[in-house]
Amino acid sequence: MYSPEQELALRLEIFRLLEEREVGGQYEFSRDELANFYIGELRLPLIDRGRGIRNPAEFSSTLSIMTTVDGPYADVLDTAAFVKYDYRAGNSSDNVKLQRAHQLQAPLIYFEAIRTGVYAAHYPVYVVADDPVARVFTITMDESLRFFGDPTTLPPDQRAYAERTVRARLHQPAFRAKVMHAYAESCAVCSLKHVSLLDAAHIIPDGERDGFARVTNGLALCKIHHAAYDRDLLGITPDYIVRIDHALLDEVDGPMLRHGLQDMHGRALAVPRRAADRPSREALATRFEQFAAY
Repeated sequence: MYSPEQELALRLEIFRLLEEREVGGQYEFSRDELANFYIGELRLPLIDRGRGIRNPAEFSSTLSIMTTVDGPYADVLDTAAFVKYDYRAGNSSDNVKLQRAHQLQAPLIYFEAIRTGVYAAHYPVYVVADDPVARVFTITMDESLRFFGDPTTLPPDQRAYAERTVRARLHQPAFRAKVMHAYAESCAVCSLKHVSLLDAAHIIPDGERDGFARVTNGLALCKIHHAAYDRDLLGITPDYIVRIDHALLDEVDGPMLRHGLQDMHGRALAVPRRAADRPSREALATRFEQFAAY
């Protein structure tokens, strides 16, 4: 059994290594690599095969929990600030270790399934409530929210604030993973394939009512085209045609402007192979109206 200090150090090192991979462009994690995770020479699986919870024998409390999908794709992402996690059946030791995680406020990892065998990682997350009668734990998906206490006791205005303030950040790992997979790690405008230079852009911004966390509201864009799209210097028609702002087309400012933006005018958008992942024409129409009026 690790000491509390050793256990915390291992958790923080896992978070650092996951973040290092994400900064390097990795946006999803396979079941196999999570089950064979290494810290230096130490093999420390982050998930248990066939179980939705990981409780290393050497840890005093839970290390990770995970969701699964019934089919090959999870089309709607979980963007709640608080997630319910049911007790394991019977008097499982898993329940005891999750209760300890609650008591100790130990930081966990929440692996969100985005398709079969592939996950996005949220960390650190915390157990903020334990209801032994209903046999359910409540997990906060944002570190700052653990100081709110049990979300069931929050006044409606505070709960709405909590949900609103963290929603955009929470779905980003899974949203990015789904969008990058759908577009085969390629910019939909220019076909750039350097994943570290690609973003998962929203058609309807996630802060707006219709800004759903679905791949059909997303586009894989390189950073320059993402910035141009967000600033209405680049638009996309409902028929998947790229348009560049007329004033920008008339500017003279070197090869980046000419090849990076002006040459994209009139180009057909590269869309996902799977029809269910293609951009919503309704969302594109709404956004294109904004571009045209700019």
